[in-house]
Amino acid sequence: MKKLAIGNDHAATQMKFEIMEYLQGKGYELINVGTDTNESMDYPVSGYKVAKLVADGQVDGGIAICGTGIGISLACNKVKGIRAVACSEPYSAKMSRRHNNSNVLCFGARVIGIETAKDIVDAWLDAEFEGGRHQRRVDLITKIEQDQEL
Repeated sequence: MKKLAIGNDHAATQMKFEIMEYLQGKGYELINVGTDTNESMDYPVSGYKVAKLVADGQVDGGIAICGTGIGISLACNKVKGIRAVACSEPYSAKMSRRHNNSNVLCFGARVIGIETAKDIVDAWLDAEFEGGRHQRRVDLITKIEQDQEL
């Protein structure tokens, strides 16, 4: 992944800026679809924008940040083709890529600190989908999304 969408609500503006600086320093191209102020902003809006860019193939993946990471992940997961995961530690982020082929990473600015956020981002970006038996399970998730019987 080299091109990422990043979005946030008002609770995560400062963390988004720090993550953007961190990722740009590593050579990532970012599309910022979140708020740049601390004025109240509804997380479903930026979550949708991140997820839509990912689903449409305009970016390789997405990062969405709100207060807890939960609400914005729920919003992202409503977009067809999105497998968003809310993580508070690096192991789950890594495994979400390896086993679930997650394409949007979410976390909470009120839950974790910036260094943990960077560790989570690194674990997620460094991991690769393993395929194999995991592909079958991702395919089942897609069938559910398409309202097909399992």
